[in-house]
Amino acid sequence: MSSRTRNFFISGLVVTATSLIMRGVSVAFNIYVSSVAGAEAMGLFSLITSVYGFFITVACSSINLGTTRLISEALGEGKYRHLKESIKVCIRHALITGLLASLVLYSLAGIIGSKLLYDERCVISLKAVSFSLLPISLTSCLSGYFTAVRRVKVNAFFQIIAQALKIFATAALLSGFLKFGAEYACLCLVLGSVISELVSLAVNIILYFIDRSKHLPASVGDTEEKNTSGIVKKICKITFPVTFSACIRSLFNTLQHILIPRGLKLSGSSWAAALSSYGILHSMVLPLILFPSAFIYSYASLLIPEVSECRVQGNSERLSRITRRIMSFAMFFAIGIAGIMIILSGEIGEVIYKNREASFYIKILAPLIPVMYIDGATDAILKGMGKQIYSMNVNIADAALSCVLVFFLVPRLGLYGYIISIYATEILNTTLSLIGMFSATKTQPNVAHQLISPLICIVLTGILSNLILKNINHPFPPTVELCIHVLLICIIYIITLLITKTVGREENEVIRYSLKK
Repeated sequence: MSSRTRNFFISGLVVTATSLIMRGVSVAFNIYVSSVAGAEAMGLFSLITSVYGFFITVACSSINLGTTRLISEALGEGKYRHLKESIKVCIRHALITGLLASLVLYSLAGIIGSKLLYDERCVISLKAVSFSLLPISLTSCLSGYFTAVRRVKVNAFFQIIAQALKIFATAALLSGFLKFGAEYACLCLVLGSVISELVSLAVNIILYFIDRSKHLPASVGDTEEKNTSGIVKKICKITFPVTFSACIRSLFNTLQHILIPRGLKLSGSSWAAALSSYGILHSMVLPLILFPSAFIYSYASLLIPEVSECRVQGNSERLSRITRRIMSFAMFFAIGIAGIMIILSGEIGEVIYKNREASFYIKILAPLIPVMYIDGATDAILKGMGKQIYSMNVNIADAALSCVLVFFLVPRLGLYGYIISIYATEILNTTLSLIGMFSATKTQPNVAHQLISPLICIVLTGILSNLILKNINHPFPPTVELCIHVLLICIIYIITLLITKTVGREENEVIRYSLKK
């Protein structure tokens, strides 16, 4: 394995570990908040975050991708001229968009809460959360820099610190304000996020100046000729198509999440019951379903500079190898996770959330996990190949279809209508993304190796694990018993992958090196 590939997998392990810790703590904290504040408060918070997500998209304006692409392509071509100026342009871009988004959200919070969300309890939280948009935008920019220069380890450590601070701050605020109801429970969650983003920005600024003083002066001189206008045009060319796509998609998503509780109410539920069902699905089930995707998304984020360099260097062989490996590992992993969720859905829902409704939704959505996880990897490769416009069209089609399906199906079928819309849009998005990725990278899918073989392995795993679990009575608490069952299924699945030779020589080489490190 080459040193470049080794560095990629080591960096991926660091980012994955960080993401797992942060997501794990986040899921655990969601469990705590849902048990303390209730499903209605979580549903109200989901409404707030749907609007918040749109303004985050506007604030960041794809600056992470733009910074990563701009710097990684310059490094790949060996062109160090204007590197410092490129970073300055990206930071100015983040400042403008972050400040603009913050001011607009704060100004429109009253209208959005009362007229759009139909719940004035959202207004105070929307105003509070607007103060986090500028820090998020600047942090996203600096994060893109660290990804491009392949120095993510220290930055990842401090992300964990910021997440921990968010949880402690939120828990402290909840203890004092929870008695005032769902409105102030949401405000506590929002203020915890604001504090976390401010700390994260401060840490990233410090790390950036340390990194710049250590690495940039050796290769970039301050006296070099600048080309600011050319850099601005290039960053705009990279970010504007993606930002346009992301804003439209986020706008559709916001509309969709507004329509869901209203559709549930039209189907016969009360507003409180609609918010509760919405909260269970969005704040409890989906975060749990997506939690393991940290493995895929962490490596996917690192693919962008790798793929960008392969593209500008014309290294089609390495590009094909990267695509083949990431697709194989993503499918093996995603199918395994889907199997665990299906087999143990009842135990997971009861142990984690103590909610049978959550168990039911976990089992229904679990078969969609491979589709959801693969989409993240394909999008990263497409962005690295400069196919932002293609991704833009796919994402807009996905979001528009989702809104149409939610509008017509949820009032008639309730939450089942929303689940149908999730299946339809995720399958459409991933299918179109895969077609674009295989076309751009000139590679072909290996359906037998990447799909059929792991499916056979997980079916065998399900049969064997059920036979074993039925004949073993564990004198353990439910949480310990669930962990044992998950471990047993993982072991059986890995053994079947090896026995059937689904995991080949190339995958074994990567796994051995990763485990060694």
